[in-house]
Amino acid sequence: MPDFIGLIGYPVKHSISPYFQQAALDYYHLDIRYQLWETSPEKLSSRIAGLREPQNLGANVTTPYKETVLPLLDEIDEQASLIGAVNTIAKRDDKLVGFNTDAHGFITALRSEGKFEPEGVEAVILGAGGVARAVCFSLVQNKVNSLTIMDGIPDKSKALAEHINRYVTRAGLKTRIAVLPWQSVNSADTFERCRLIVHCTTIGMKYSPQQGQSPLSGDVIPEGILVYDLVFNPRVTPLLHSAQKAGADILGGLPMLVYQGAASFELWTGRKAPVDIMFNKAEEVC
Repeated sequence: MPDFIGLIGYPVKHSISPYFQQAALDYYHLDIRYQLWETSPEKLSSRIAGLREPQNLGANVTTPYKETVLPLLDEIDEQASLIGAVNTIAKRDDKLVGFNTDAHGFITALRSEGKFEPEGVEAVILGAGGVARAVCFSLVQNKVNSLTIMDGIPDKSKALAEHINRYVTRAGLKTRIAVLPWQSVNSADTFERCRLIVHCTTIGMKYSPQQGQSPLSGDVIPEGILVYDLVFNPRVTPLLHSAQKAGADILGGLPMLVYQGAASFELWTGRKAPVDIMFNKAEEVC
């Protein structure tokens, strides 16, 4: 009988994780199946409890549960605790342990695929959910000059900014953290000095309520900056189309997805992830 790993989220039908994760598992001839586990909010606790069954090895966690899943686990890895979000659950001595591989996936893709070094730049973050937390901490740890955070729910962006500021103070870093109302996305002044825009919401994602939409219009995007959209399906989102027309460099979410997935694979299996195979399969199906 096979063992199982799954993706927990709501919804998850847009995901391509089963394709490239299964390709990696099959590469090692492991009798493990990676599945989509779409889970409504009222069933999240029972879904996590089900991971304790011996045939279940762990899970990825996606929107909207990266923060709400924390109290349901036995232990939280230091980096995931610092970020305040979990995207990977693995068993360790019959305990469910939460990890965050989003931060690793984000910065690895930014450098290797985006050819971008964040140290000293000014960045704007669109969104303040679980993945935005990983992005913000990754950028702060890599010494960005400033972060400006915007979210449609003002309390979320304010809470994230306060959380990061506490870390910046403790760590003796110098990153400036600011919060702007979501309406500021309509003003070119918001982006005048930034060199990096990172989009961390589901706007534009296939099968989402905002499929086909962009959080920004092209006329507010400065020429020559990098626009990094973490949405991976479609590969080129409406935001990236607008950014390209504005003369910006673009980076989609597929590389981050694969790199974070490779780190998750290693946590579950203890084997080196076959990243090239995972990339090839992801590009084939997306």
